[in-house]
Amino acid sequence: MLVAVCAAVVYIGWRLFAPSISHRPLSVSELTPAPAATPPATIAPPTPTPVASPAPAVTPAATPTPVFSPLPVRTPGAGAPRLALIVDDCGQWIDTERGFLALGIPITLSVLPDVPYTGTIAREADAAGKGVMLHLPMETISGLNPGPGKVTTEMTDAQIEAQVDADLAQVPEAKGVNNHEGSKASADPRVMRDVVAALSHHGDLFFIDSRTSPNSVGEQTALAAGLPAASRDVFLDNRADVAYTESQLREAARIARRTGSAIAIGHPRPTTLDAVKAMIPELQADGIVFVLARDLTTSSPPR
Repeated sequence: MLVAVCAAVVYIGWRLFAPSISHRPLSVSELTPAPAATPPATIAPPTPTPVASPAPAVTPAATPTPVFSPLPVRTPGAGAPRLALIVDDCGQWIDTERGFLALGIPITLSVLPDVPYTGTIAREADAAGKGVMLHLPMETISGLNPGPGKVTTEMTDAQIEAQVDADLAQVPEAKGVNNHEGSKASADPRVMRDVVAALSHHGDLFFIDSRTSPNSVGEQTALAAGLPAASRDVFLDNRADVAYTESQLREAARIARRTGSAIAIGHPRPTTLDAVKAMIPELQADGIVFVLARDLTTSSPPR
């Protein structure tokens, strides 16, 4: 009986206080404690990846170009014998040709078209204050091939002029022209008229007759057309021998003393270079004045 009474008391008390307690079911989120707020992670900036510098391009070692100081202008005294030295066949043996450029005298290099160093030696000679000419290949009597860019007697007038124009275009520094070989072509009046006509279209050019034939009409044809011209007096090196070339230089000096001037033609041979080097002091002591080939041309028509 006492147990029943106690149970009744407990039940009545629970009913009196029950409205203050919620009976709805709790959600999972309510049962699980909320996690503590975590501050947003700081994202570090990406570490830059080093960019390798490109390897420098490998450039083949260039052969240094010699620097030659331009020659001072010298005015020879009145009546002083003048000598012009022309080095033919240039553009093929550049080391020897540079040896001529290094000489402390006026000298003229005549450059062939279509050879390995055509443009190089022409530019270097011009920069050094030396004379530059086109060495124009022309047909020979013997049939020997004078090389690329040649003028022949079989060409038409138009072909000759076109060939001369093409050869001159390779040596824009040229202030004049002389014939390379040409014992047949230089003796042909028609051919020489065509050559001179082509030269006259290129401004103030001059012509030096190399006189590879006693029958050459080059100088007289140029002068008749009003083109400054002259002709060779001495070949320096028909033999590749220093003593022989020295004797030829003395012969050129003798002609210069007798007539007032002389033109000597040599080639880029080591023996010729050695002979010229050795003879410069002797010739200058003898009163010879070295000049460029253009200085010995004249515009006077032939008599």
